[in-house]
Amino acid sequence: MKKILILGDGYLQITVIKAAKRLGCYVIGCDMKTGNPGEQYLDEFYNISTTDTDQVLALAKRLNIDGILTYASDVSALTVAYVAEKLGLPGNPPATVNTMSHKELFHPFLKEHGFKVPTAAGVHSVEEVYSFFDRAGGNIMVKPNAASGSKGVTHVTEREKLEEAYHEARKYSKDNDVIIVEEFIQRTGYQIAGDAFVADGRIAFFGLADEHFDRLSNPLVPIGESFPSTISDSRREKARAEIQRALSVLGYQNGAVNLDFMFDENGDVIILELGPRNGGNLITDAICLSCGVDLGEYTVKAALGEDISDLRDQEMKRNISSYVWHSFRDGIFKELSISPELQKRILLSELFTKPGEEVKRYNNGSFAMGVALFEFDDVQQMNDMIEHMEAYCSVEMQ
Repeated sequence: MKKILILGDGYLQITVIKAAKRLGCYVIGCDMKTGNPGEQYLDEFYNISTTDTDQVLALAKRLNIDGILTYASDVSALTVAYVAEKLGLPGNPPATVNTMSHKELFHPFLKEHGFKVPTAAGVHSVEEVYSFFDRAGGNIMVKPNAASGSKGVTHVTEREKLEEAYHEARKYSKDNDVIIVEEFIQRTGYQIAGDAFVADGRIAFFGLADEHFDRLSNPLVPIGESFPSTISDSRREKARAEIQRALSVLGYQNGAVNLDFMFDENGDVIILELGPRNGGNLITDAICLSCGVDLGEYTVKAALGEDISDLRDQEMKRNISSYVWHSFRDGIFKELSISPELQKRILLSELFTKPGEEVKRYNNGSFAMGVALFEFDDVQQMNDMIEHMEAYCSVEMQ
């Protein structure tokens, strides 16, 4: 029985924990918190921060593990790469993972290698933000350097809101982190999300979804991904070629890659993120339901160095969407009201928030109230409903 160490055991990590158990692994987990939902499925648990590379390395050595991975977590990806390299386990180079995980490194990498990118800069002060705003024509994005879930991201078109945006980004940054400012680029069509999977340096699976946002809470924070994407075949292949080129130059060899990209008004591919891990919000589960490919199991196999040569693209025959339950406003949660039309489409629904608990307006991913998976009759219906979910569900307050 092979031993695998999984960093993080929250609700979203349950997918890969169960995948490892199905494959007959002895599953060890660690997290800085105890009592997380995934803990019950583990064979062993250790209360260690997933970002403490030295402690995780010491644990991995002591337990003589056969593989290490993280899932739906940017902050743990570098620890995985570091430990894998130190112990000679399957993984990707730490320098590669570090570049993919940090905006201040990833953006210059793309620019250096000829990818189309917005003009951007790393700043340390509000004064530098003002200066960039003026040079960029008064339409910019302000972001933390290394945060997931759209935490601290603001689109600013009014000069008087720059200081607020800077401090919002700073809230989700470490003390010495730079803040990223970049020119705003108008996209055409949907922003595209999903997961790719790389085997021996080549994209073996390219699972794309239309990404949805909520104009009533924060139009920058994703609320769902619908499979299959409505992207045209020509754009799909253009994006695949550009992303493959980026991954080849980066030296990413094996494992999942969480995708975010768009097309600008000239039809050029704009790569937003290539996360060195599986996507969150049940993306892997949605892909599996849509086309039958279990990326959770392939993630485990890749971490153990097992053969994944059978992985390839499959047609997405079922119309599946992931979704984040969330609130449009602050308050005390009473209940989630779901219309019969939406209720009959639920395949899975999990609420993290209990009645009587405080909820926050969904301004970033950390304010999610739960997650769900839906199945629809066709793509048009799916996108129409996900784009107008306020007509089908509501968060009732006390």
